[in-house]
Amino acid sequence: MSQQTGPLAGIRVVELGNFIAAPTAGRLLADFGADVVKVERPGTGDELRRWRLHDGDTSLLFRTLGRNKRSVTVDLRRPEGQELVRALAARSDVLLENFRPGTLERWGLGPGELRALNPRLVVVRVSGYGQTGPYRDRPGFGGVAEAIGGLRALTGYPDRPPTRVGVSLADSVAGLYAVIGALMGLLRRDREPGATPGEVVDVALYEAVYSLMESLLPDFEVSGVERAPAGSALPGVAPSNTYRCADGKYIVVSGNGDAIFRRLMRAIGRDDLAGDPRLADNAGRVEHAGLLDDAIGAWTATLTQEAAEAVLRGASVPCGPILTAADIAKDPHFEARGMHERHRVPGHDGEVTFPGIVPTLTERPGRTRALGPELGEHTEAVLAELGVTGEAVARLRENGVI
Repeated sequence: MSQQTGPLAGIRVVELGNFIAAPTAGRLLADFGADVVKVERPGTGDELRRWRLHDGDTSLLFRTLGRNKRSVTVDLRRPEGQELVRALAARSDVLLENFRPGTLERWGLGPGELRALNPRLVVVRVSGYGQTGPYRDRPGFGGVAEAIGGLRALTGYPDRPPTRVGVSLADSVAGLYAVIGALMGLLRRDREPGATPGEVVDVALYEAVYSLMESLLPDFEVSGVERAPAGSALPGVAPSNTYRCADGKYIVVSGNGDAIFRRLMRAIGRDDLAGDPRLADNAGRVEHAGLLDDAIGAWTATLTQEAAEAVLRGASVPCGPILTAADIAKDPHFEARGMHERHRVPGHDGEVTFPGIVPTLTERPGRTRALGPELGEHTEAVLAELGVTGEAVARLRENGVI
């Protein structure tokens, strides 16, 4: 792997996580230059390697979330493997993990043991319900966290079962919080060089979801308002919805600013609504949201999605089509912003398009140095950095530790 660059160059991260949450955090740190050493089970590795596997032996999902990392195989259940992780943590800045609470402690790899070896180590822990509380020992995945955190009660339509979005939302948001926590721990360490021990960051999947719920609970406690599914609309904001066009495609229109609303109404030929005093502010528009949706929907039904979008863009009304993967692949804005990165993948002909690095930095931007690695691709190199070479490596491999 080529030399690290970016604002996190020189930071070493040990990733003990599987699936989505902790690996998302590791990927983001690696994107911006951190040396992320991903510790995986010998023989099988992260189960993500086989999620959405359409061909070959490693999924493109893993190639995405594993990018810029180094893969080391270590059996964490074995004392020899635990000792290798201790040696690695002693030389690292951050450790990421998303095992069930108490698992690392059983292996002698809890924050107390690790920070005894490296007082400045920032330990980031991601779990379903957090490291404390009555639910801490429950198994928890992202889909359950979306339910517990309040999101699923708001998704879908009132007369149908709650739905979920088509990506691992809870895990990805938890990964973002894990990165924020890691960076705050590093910042404190550098600002307070004498401060020990290093920070322990506790991220719960359900709390990551709950943090997105805006004023859900205060509105209930103060006003007795219990929000419910509202389809494609956003309750309390109008007009903001999805509308069907004459060609069967859909367009999302957000006309909920006062001045934007007036421009929208004039653009669709409803000057009467633009000047209606009942609709002058958001509260009035919410009260008459059905009237507005009917008016906008009647207008979009007469135009193709492309034609409707052109009219609304001309009136400076926020709007957009619902893009599929095929649409995104040929979209010029994604291309211009560097969101289409093309890389060669083992076992695939030609180049494959992967999502670019977010956020964009002007001075020391992140970059993709390599896609997700082969299982154990960097085991010997990393162990050599720890002083484990030659016969010792061969013995560890023969005994199934690596």
